[in-house]
Amino acid sequence: MDILTLDLPGVRKIASGKVREIFDLGEHLLLVATDRISAFDCILPNPIPRKGAVLTSISAYWFQRFGFVENHVVATEVRDFPAVLQPYEAQLAQRAMVVKKARPLPVECVVRGYLAGSGWKEYQASQTICGIKLPAGLRQAEQLPETIFTPSTKAESGHDMNIPWDECRRLVGDDVAEQVRALSIRIYEEGRAYAAERGIIVADTKFEFGLLEGRVILIDECLTPDSSRFWPADQYALGISPPSFDKQFVRDYLETLTWDKTPPAPALPPDVVRKTSEKYLEAYAALTGQPLVGT
Repeated sequence: MDILTLDLPGVRKIASGKVREIFDLGEHLLLVATDRISAFDCILPNPIPRKGAVLTSISAYWFQRFGFVENHVVATEVRDFPAVLQPYEAQLAQRAMVVKKARPLPVECVVRGYLAGSGWKEYQASQTICGIKLPAGLRQAEQLPETIFTPSTKAESGHDMNIPWDECRRLVGDDVAEQVRALSIRIYEEGRAYAAERGIIVADTKFEFGLLEGRVILIDECLTPDSSRFWPADQYALGISPPSFDKQFVRDYLETLTWDKTPPAPALPPDVVRKTSEKYLEAYAALTGQPLVGT
């Protein structure tokens, strides 16, 4: 079933983000990825079929793979969820996970391996990304000489704001800042190498970390088409912005409209919804080597 919003009678919902619904289970939290999609910071009225299942399943895949970093996962199968959630199996299957309660750090951990998006715009103006000086002569979509860590603040609404490394250290402390920078770069580089063998270029990504009993743990999602820029390797070329595995069809369609990119967002035509759903499913199949089963 397609899910735009979700309430679970008897289970307290404590937050509703652009994509996820968060419920309080007492000791743990329940994260549910809906089929909502946003573009230009607006949530669109159409659900994208299977999107929530893809996001949760890809994150679960990576969380299991990266054994070198502790993560927040307690359970990903409904049969392992608390009894209070068992009546909601149809709504929760594949799209939900029970997680540990950590204190989220007040920074987004952005990692860039290629020159794209806002980084490309800044580079053209100043030969920098988030103030980090880069060599002259790089082209759009070119791999950077080395992976760079460009933290940002978390915005409740609108765009996150890039911050310098010194501000990141001030916000979370030197030790934690060093840990999340090293972990972010390692997760990205190992994930990028793995995805490259499967025909996907991971151009950049962002991670969230939290503190649990003083330990830094990986939370939220991990290397999904929503948190990362995935490019199909067979369509990659220097000097252009390659197509992506996520919202490309949505963005392209919206750019043809006279919409001023403020709410309410316009409805998407069925073919844009279908193509976008297919892209998310394609990303999952490429990464894991098998299609996402289920309804």
